[in-house]
Amino acid sequence: MTGPETLDVARSAIFLLLKLSSPMMIAGLVVGVIIALLQALTQIQEMTLVFVPKIIAVFLTLLLTLPFMGQALKSYMDMIFARIISG
Repeated sequence: MTGPETLDVARSAIFLLLKLSSPMMIAGLVVGVIIALLQALTQIQEMTLVFVPKIIAVFLTLLLTLPFMGQALKSYMDMIFARIISG
């Protein structure tokens, strides 16, 4: 592989990483903002209150997006294998 091909593979890997992790990060962000608003409205200042809903939201998002993630990783690995075979 030449230099530009290596950079192309690295660029597509970084883009795939962002595409696969963004649903879980967005779910954690939304739940965190909602819990922060509830804490501000009720003046409950418990620091550990945020973690359990975030973990549940990220886990549910992971379960919902798992087929998409598997297909995206499969297509990326097919592309990598095709580049390895072609030399």
